[in-house]
Parts: sequence; C-alpha cells; structure tokens
Amino acid sequence: MMTEIEEKLGSEKLNEDPQLTSAVTTIVDRIRVHSSSIDGIRPAFDSKRLSYEEAISRFNEVRGGNLYFPYIGSGLGRGPFVELEDGSVKLDFINGIGTHPFGHSHPDLIETALHAATSDTVMQGNLQQNREGLAFSEALLAAANRCHNTFQHCFLSSTGVMAGENMLKIAFQARQPASRVIAFENCFAGRTLSFSQITDKPAFRVGLPSTLEVDYVPFFDESDPLGSTERAAERLKEHLKRRPKEHAAFIYELIQGEGGFNPGTTRFFRTLMEICREHEVLNLCDEVQTFARTHSLFAFQHFALDELVDGLWIGKSSQTCATLFKSEHKPAPGLLSQTFTSSSGALAVGNRILELLTEGDYFGSHGRIARLAERFHEGLNAIRRDHPNWIRGPYGIGAMTAFTPFEGTPQQAQAMVKTLFEDGLMAFVAGSSPARVRFLWPVGVTQPRHIDIALHKIEAALSKHAS
Repeated sequence: MMTEIEEKLGSEKLNEDPQLTSAVTTIVDRIRVHSSSIDGIRPAFDSKRLSYEEAISRFNEVRGGNLYFPYIGSGLGRGPFVELEDGSVKLDFINGIGTHPFGHSHPDLIETALHAATSDTVMQGNLQQNREGLAFSEALLAAANRCHNTFQHCFLSSTGVMAGENMLKIAFQARQPASRVIAFENCFAGRTLSFSQITDKPAFRVGLPSTLEVDYVPFFDESDPLGSTERAAERLKEHLKRRPKEHAAFIYELIQGEGGFNPGTTRFFRTLMEICREHEVLNLCDEVQTFARTHSLFAFQHFALDELVDGLWIGKSSQTCATLFKSEHKPAPGLLSQTFTSSSGALAVGNRILELLTEGDYFGSHGRIARLAERFHEGLNAIRRDHPNWIRGPYGIGAMTAFTPFEGTPQQAQAMVKTLFEDGLMAFVAGSSPARVRFLWPVGVTQPRHIDIALHKIEAALSKHAS
C-alpha cells in the first residue's frame, strides 16, 4: 500500500534552514549587545549637536513644515528608551502616538521581522496575499469574538483612517440611501477628506470642500453622569427625528483620544447604542488609539458592548490596521480593495504582538496595564496634593494617561511637552479647552521604575513653569 508523501514548500525548507535560524539569532544577539547600554535618559553628545541640528533643519525643509519634536532616531533603543541621532536617549512615553506597544528594539519582534523579511515581496495587497495576512485576520477575529460572536469578517488596511473609511463605506452601502453620520463633540476621526469632516476641529478642514454631513452629540461628563447621558440621548433623538432615516452610522470614540483622554461609561454608551439600534443606525467604534490600552484588548469589550457594536476599526498598536464587520453588512464586490494591505513585516509583527498580548498578564482589573496605570495615577495625585495649582487630573483609562497643567491653556500644555522632551521624557498634547499633556506608554516593556522616572521628570518640569 502506497503512503502519501507530504511535499514541503520551498518556503518551509527556507524557514527550517539552520543557517537562516543561526543568522537571525546572531543578528538579534548583536542588537541586544549594542542596545544594552541604553538603559536611562542621557543628554546629547557635544560632538553630534551641530550635525544633528543641520539634519533637523534639512528635514524640516524637505517635508515643507517643522517636525513637532527635533527628533531623528538612530534606529536603536531598548524597551521604553530610544536613542536619537545626536546621542541623546529619551524615555519614550508617547511611542509615535501609541504605535509601539513593545517599545524599541524588542528582540522578539525583531526576530519576527527578520524572518518576515525573507518573504518574496515587501508589500502584500489586493491581488497577492501571503499566509501572514490570513493568520493575522483570523487571530483578530478570534480575539474580538472572545465573549460574543460579534464579527465575522476582517479587512486589512495600511492606515487607521483608511480602515475607518472602509467601515464608513460599508455602513453607507448597508444603509443606503442614508448619507449622514453622527459623532461626538470634540471627536477626532482622522484627516482624510471625509474623516476631516467628522473630526470636530474646524481648523483641520480649512480650505477643504464639504463632503459629508455630520451631526454631533455631547460626550459624557464625569462630573454629571446621569445628566450628560440624558442630554446626549435627547440630542441624538432630536437628530433622528429631524432627519428620519438619513443617518447611516454613529461613530463612537469610547475614550476620546485627541479630545483629552475622556472615557465614557457602559451605561452612557449602551443608552445611545440602543437608541441607534431602534432607528437602524449602525454603531461603529473607532479603536485606533484604544486598541490594547484598556483593561481588555478592545475597548468595546472593556465597556461590555459586544452585542451592540456593528463594526469597528483598529490601528497603531496592531501595526497593520483592520476593519471588523458583520456578515449582514458584507459589502458588494468592488467596494473594498487596496493595492497595499501592509508589509509582510508589519503583518507578521502585528500577529506576534497580538500573541504576546493575549498570552501575557496584561488585561483584567488586576492585570499589568491596570497595575501600572494605578501607579502612574497615584504619582500624579501625589503631585496634585503637594501642588494643587500645578495640575488637574489624572485622566484616562489603562495605558492612556493625561493631566491638565495649570489653567490648561494650549500654550501651557505645549510648553510642558517641549520642556519634558528637552529633559528626556516624550509626551504629547491632547484637547484644547482644557489642553492636556498625554502619555501612551508602551504596555509591553514599561516597568514601575519607568513610571517613577516619568513622574520625577513631570514634577521637575511643572516646577520650572510654576516659578
């Protein structure tokens, strides 16, 4: 009797090649050796200052506008620390606005990226997908459906806002001829032509033609939970009554990112989502910034909204962005397509990040994220007790931490962020009235001592601006 012989693919033989494995191990080991000295904040090297300033000036000219920070990375770091081209080392607690959950030069992710670099193409897309895209899509759906069979489909994308655009197109097609959307006041959706219309910042759409009609609902107010919920529900009902069947979707930021790290509550969101369900308006969640930063992998899970969410999109921490949606809203052929889905490396690393997060002790009310957030909040509260006029807050949930400096003017927040950068701590601004200083610290590599270093730098910077 003949037995069937399993034939091996050339790629399988390549991945099992001991010389390739040895070479990857050597590279990772050498990176580990050379990054070992990066273990704390340090100033720039005097010998590098002039050439660095010249490089920053050239970069500003080439891109047609100044970099927000005078930042050009050297390509090496360690954990939450990153080395710049001038030799300085910063404690990176903003991570490109949340895109590096495992910090810099993480050995596991570098090893994953090196193996992915042996793929036959750099980019994957509409006509040519490799195994990484399938693995990542299935892993995302499994994680999103952990408690409830919420989504059946996952469409990958190269950017968060494009993933959002895809979700919006699905919603309009599913609810045609509806042509309006609802969003929260002070929301940030993105900067594409259509999403700049949703973002509640008029300055972001100066000179742009109007492409989308948006109606706004006030966000949750933690100082008046019941009243703000009632007001939001009444405004929503007014919009739906004034323009019956004209709204395709309500776009939810469950924690307002650019708005100042303002979280809602389960009751607040459920109230609005149930009204939308009654009027056949789709409930869509923008999870580009909240993904992998609350006490659950997805913020909609944190707020227990599994059975009410119709679609969502993620980005940043996931490396490759994605749109998750239901079978009943499956788009007609031709609506969604992308020449580039993502790079082979980003797909593989995104999948590895998902594995590390779901297998580790990150989530839950006593998980790593919750414990570190509590330490950060306790430290900021201590500063506030000692210096009541220096800060308000802290704000945010999980690995989204913010505070309001002094009176909360944009100038004060900007000045604080600049001072922190000069002193070795990277943060960013959020909100406008009040303006806040925000942190998106890397959940996979941040230790209690890193939180303590950040708190010391924050208090020192506040002292400078208070004097």
